[in-house]
Parts: sequence; structure tokens; C-alpha cells
Amino acid sequence: MPWLVLVLLASTFIALLRGGRLSNFGDIQLRWWWLLPLGFGIQAVAVFLPDGGWSEGLAPYVILLSYVPLVIAVGINRDKPGMLLAGLGILANFTVIAMNGGMPVLGDSIRAASGFAIETPVISDAKHVMFDESTQLGFLADVIPLRIFGQGHVISLGDVLLAIGLGVFLEGELRKPVRWFKHRAASKSGSGSARRSS
Repeated sequence: MPWLVLVLLASTFIALLRGGRLSNFGDIQLRWWWLLPLGFGIQAVAVFLPDGGWSEGLAPYVILLSYVPLVIAVGINRDKPGMLLAGLGILANFTVIAMNGGMPVLGDSIRAASGFAIETPVISDAKHVMFDESTQLGFLADVIPLRIFGQGHVISLGDVLLAIGLGVFLEGELRKPVRWFKHRAASKSGSGSARRSS
């Protein structure tokens, strides 16, 4: 997701302009953070499932399953800035995929994202389906064309909300005050304690 990487880089740059510190990366507190790579990893597995055979029709269910750890991670960290917005984006994508058996993609958006180099868009992965007259909740589908570094991408409103939410979270974490005393940092007796014991 190059567009998501760009959003996070932009959030980092904004945080630095507003007094944030790169050193705060080491202090980012995200409970159960491992659920995020788990969820995206499950999505990657679904994309590479073979067509036909034992996996016929399985991919949409695997995609929906991948959102479970993402929702749990966001719910656990809902007190942090941006997490509720990210959760709303995840819920939006989950809903439209569940309603359509995959993420609908608008053909005109594919053409626009390709620089109009593609005449007849074709869906070639298990996560997406073509947007047509039977599509439900079409406003949540992949309808927003992007072109980044010569590569075309089509994203959804849920993707936008997820990216903004994660960007707000990262910007807020980088602007936190310096933590002089780290969690579980080893402490040493000072001169004051030495004088009291003498």
C-alpha cells in the first residue's frame, strides 16, 4: 500500500514540524500490536489462494477473517487519538466486502488510475469483484482513483479513514513529551540516599 506509506510519512513530517521527535518512535505504546501484522498477513494469504479446487469460494471468508484481529487491536487501543477513526475505516471495508462477497472496484476508477491506459478492466485477485448494478453500499467500495509514482491504485472511503486514523495516531505519538524515565528503567541510588544512609 504505497499510498498508506505516504500518509504515514506525511504524518511524521507534520509531527516534526510541530515539535515532534523521531526518538519517540521507540516509545510508541500500542497494546497487542502484533494483531495488526497478523490481520494484514491473513489478507495476503487470501490474495494468493488458488482459483478453483479446494479453495473455491474460500477467499472472501478469509478476507473477512483478517479483519477480526484488526478490529480487536483498534478496540483495545480505542483511547488513543485516531484509533476510533481507523476502526470506522476497518468496519466500513468489512461491511462492504461482506455485503458483496469481495471489495467492489469501479471500472472507471481503474481506468482513471491507470492513466486511461486500460480499456477493459479485469479483476484478477480473490479480494476484489467488479462494481456493477448489483453492488450494495457502492459508496464504500473502491471508487477513489490514485496514481502514485506511475502506479495506479483504487481505494475506498474506508481506506481513507483508516489512513487518516493511523496518521493522527502516529503524529500524536511523535509529539508526546520526552520521557526522561523509561518504563522499567533501572535506577541507581543518588547522593541523597547515600547521605541518608551515612
